[in-house]
Amino acid sequence: MKSEYQKPKPGLADEAQPQSRQPFISALLADFAARLTHEAIPERVRERAKHLILDAVGIAFASTGWEFAHKTLTAIQGLAGAGEASVIGFPARLPLRDAVLVNGILVHGLDYDDTHMAGIIHITASSFPCALGMAEHTRAHGRDLLTAYVLGVEAGARIALAAKGGFHQSGFHPTGLVGAFACALIAGRLFGCNAEQLAMAQGVALSTAAGSQEFLEDGAWTKRMHPGWAGVAGITAAALARQGFVGPARAYEGRFGLYNIYMGASQERAELKLATAGLGETWEIERVGVKPFPACHFTHGCADAALELVRKHQIKPAEIKKITVLVPSDVVIEVICEPEARKRRPVSDYDAKFSVQYIVAACLVRGKFGLAELEPDALFDPEILALADKVEYGPDPDSPFPRAYSGEVIVTTAKGHTYRHREHINRGADDRPLSNEEVVAKFMENAELAVAPRRAEAIRDLILSLDDRDAREIAAGLGG
Repeated sequence: MKSEYQKPKPGLADEAQPQSRQPFISALLADFAARLTHEAIPERVRERAKHLILDAVGIAFASTGWEFAHKTLTAIQGLAGAGEASVIGFPARLPLRDAVLVNGILVHGLDYDDTHMAGIIHITASSFPCALGMAEHTRAHGRDLLTAYVLGVEAGARIALAAKGGFHQSGFHPTGLVGAFACALIAGRLFGCNAEQLAMAQGVALSTAAGSQEFLEDGAWTKRMHPGWAGVAGITAAALARQGFVGPARAYEGRFGLYNIYMGASQERAELKLATAGLGETWEIERVGVKPFPACHFTHGCADAALELVRKHQIKPAEIKKITVLVPSDVVIEVICEPEARKRRPVSDYDAKFSVQYIVAACLVRGKFGLAELEPDALFDPEILALADKVEYGPDPDSPFPRAYSGEVIVTTAKGHTYRHREHINRGADDRPLSNEEVVAKFMENAELAVAPRRAEAIRDLILSLDDRDAREIAAGLGG
């Protein structure tokens, strides 16, 4: 008989006990992973999880029309050859880990995928491709796929949350770095690993976790591969642990564990108890924000503020003398504001996604910001670029970051008029979430860039009923 997730016996993790008697973080997460059942997840959480997956699938289909997707598939097919695992939006079938890599790139490639706001991590982009590939591989039921996905989100969000932004400060991208541990638990769960093996899998993942933020310097494509590579790493770690391969026990809190070696000078800010707080009681998946714009989530408050100024005041670009934007913190400034010259002249669509100067200027010129504003005609529009030169930036002293990503835009005209609008809570944050209906609308808009409306509706219905279907049917239905 299945048992629902139960926390370890009271007192085991009590801070009053000697350190030697406290379970390691990897053991607590492994226990959660081994015990969690589909029935233990509240219905509202399961429903939201399916809509987050739907959002990811729609983005993956939209990505199939972009150059990076085809270059990725060509490269991996040439390396790996054919396999049995499905690729979203393509007729190709690849070996398991290669399909997970490609699917992760498709979900994350447009930077339109969801974010766990407080953890500052794109957690679905690694968790769903891994769960999909593993569930198809192990011939699991859709309920198992959904449970494993929720497990990955819950573990990954908490691991990232405990760093309190410190990974970014040290130049690491949590989506790839932390995603490897979440995917090790997902893969181990679907392999049928026990708690001891799941703990070892996290230890092995410690030696595979990666994700540099150097892409910020020149608009490189490498960020796109981080979640898929996390899936590859997690599956590899789980497979090794399943056969008795031994990994370090203190993957997180050890002398050379995750928080000590990847946070650098910021390691003192880590709050390790957050990595396991509320497991099975508080559902971090409900704090995952769906993006209304295809750009870095840090820019969304400013984008909405700029659009509201256009809507309310009908400001003409030619009238603007100066633009000031206020963004959440120094962490955010490093990502979306600097280096300033580069941000004012993004050289690619991906570069532009991380430029608050470009995004605010595009919003003020075009009155919208979608995938079309990342096409070459917009990227090299003289009117947008001239306005980007007028954008100055600074930290928002009143920001609720990282709980939400605020944004304020102040426009001064040549005639001396000043207009300002503030988005204290960005759309998509847990205090201002996109509804399930809005997620469906976003899915349809994205999916219809690649497939006919009737096919998009069929995919929608497939995902929203995935816990009543076989995983192989789901995976095949997402192929091209």
